[in-house]
Amino acid sequence: MEAALSAYEDEVLRLIAEHGGRVLERGTVLPGSQHDGEPPTEVQFIEMPSEASLDAYMNDPRRLAMAAERDAAIARTDLFRVQPTPRARGVAGQAGRSR
Repeated sequence: MEAALSAYEDEVLRLIAEHGGRVLERGTVLPGSQHDGEPPTEVQFIEMPSEASLDAYMNDPRRLAMAAERDAAIARTDLFRVQPTPRARGVAGQAGRSR
């Protein structure tokens, strides 16, 4: 199942740049991390220039066409809009995906 998740993410995350964004980090949650319930299998930090850019990415017809692959690989998606702190690079969104 993790192979299906990685394959889906590899494909869909390529679309972010076309909407003016970039993937800042992509990784897995380490065992022993504090988390209520099931931790996500993969986490991405995504920077988008605007809310409109994020909406355009989320509603991209190519992304939406991959719904079956997404549903087969991902149990849930948590999207967090993050306000950067003065010490951090700007991060517009974080998604945790589980399967």
